[in-house]
Amino acid sequence: MILGIGNDLIDIRRIEKSIQRFGDRFIERIFTDIERAKSDRRANRAASYAKRFAAKEACAKALGTGLNRGVFWRDMGVVNLPGGKPTMRLTGGALKRLEAITPPGLTPLIELTITDDFPLAQAIVIIQAVERPPAPLK
Repeated sequence: MILGIGNDLIDIRRIEKSIQRFGDRFIERIFTDIERAKSDRRANRAASYAKRFAAKEACAKALGTGLNRGVFWRDMGVVNLPGGKPTMRLTGGALKRLEAITPPGLTPLIELTITDDFPLAQAIVIIQAVERPPAPLK
């Protein structure tokens, strides 16, 4: 069952200008430690940050709140699964909202796709509620 869908498209140059103008103050306000570590290792740092910015916007839209009602930038972070696939890790108000929209007995699943093609970066988030896997037999 789909609980929410969000997408966002951003100009990479906008993020680049924000980094140049505000530096670490901008980066620390918006991005998690994991996102900063990942993006700061990239050759195209601004594009990496732009994809993550778009993912946060898309996730906030999928949650149905935008960036209000207790949902803040750093409550949503892009993380990679062991195989490299990106997904979102929610904390704080974003996690509370996710729990509130997930029907009892179901588990939330967040699907994320991010891409960039200069000068644009895009993200799409789909939040689903799926049946819990059965407990392992002992």
